[in-house]
Order: sequence, then structure tokens, then C-alpha cells
Amino acid sequence: MVVGYTTGVFDLFHVGHVNVLRNAKSMCDRLIVGVTTDELVAYKNKKAVIPYEERVEIVRACKYVDLVVPQQNMDKMDAYNRYKFDMVFVGDDWYKTDKWQEFDDAFTSKGVRVVYFPYTQNVSSTLINETLLKLRGID
Repeated sequence: MVVGYTTGVFDLFHVGHVNVLRNAKSMCDRLIVGVTTDELVAYKNKKAVIPYEERVEIVRACKYVDLVVPQQNMDKMDAYNRYKFDMVFVGDDWYKTDKWQEFDDAFTSKGVRVVYFPYTQNVSSTLINETLLKLRGID
């Protein structure tokens, strides 16, 4: 059985999220998804529109997801030690970044395949939120 793992905030769930989860599930038998906690989102100087517990339920309802777990830190090796996945899925906006190159090297040494998915163009939670603010006349 091939176990896959991916993470995200999954705020304002949109087709880009669906694309990542669908593509990830097509490459593994069991997909574990880490949903970023509100505390970790705040650490990154952001604030989710949808509370963590609700984002968990939204992701859990997706037919491509087998298990939802909290992402409480950015340490992907900690996640590997907990969940022992065979593949990790990440957006290609992280490809060749210093941080992900470290993870890529560490995962390769453990036999974990890192798969970079293309970022879905013209859609993001940030873009949706900005559009809503403009529509409501809030700058």
C-alpha cells in the first residue's frame, strides 16, 4: 500500500485544492492530509477566514482524502516520523527553494518520493479573499 501525504491551510476551499487532492490520491492508495492549525497560520502572520475545525471537516468530506491530521509545525520530517508515508505532494512554487531542497534531500534518503504539482493558475484563497474585499468596497 502506497501512503501519500500533503498539507495546506485549505482556507476558502477552491478548485486548486481539489486538483491537488485529486492528483495526489491518483498516485497513492491512502492519502493523509495535514490541515494547518490556526496557530500555525498566525505564526506565518496570516489569519484564516474559516476556523481550523471547519477547514478540517471540509477537507475530511472530500472523497480523495482518507485521513485528516493537524499540521502544527512546518517540519515535514516530523510528519514523516509520525505517518511513515511513501510520497509527499507539494506545489511547484516550492520547487528548488532552499527549504524544500533540504526536505527533498532528507526524503530521498528515506526512500520517500517528492512530487511537485503545478500551481492552479488564477485561483488562490488569497485572490478569492481580495476579490471579496473589493466587491464589498473594503480596501
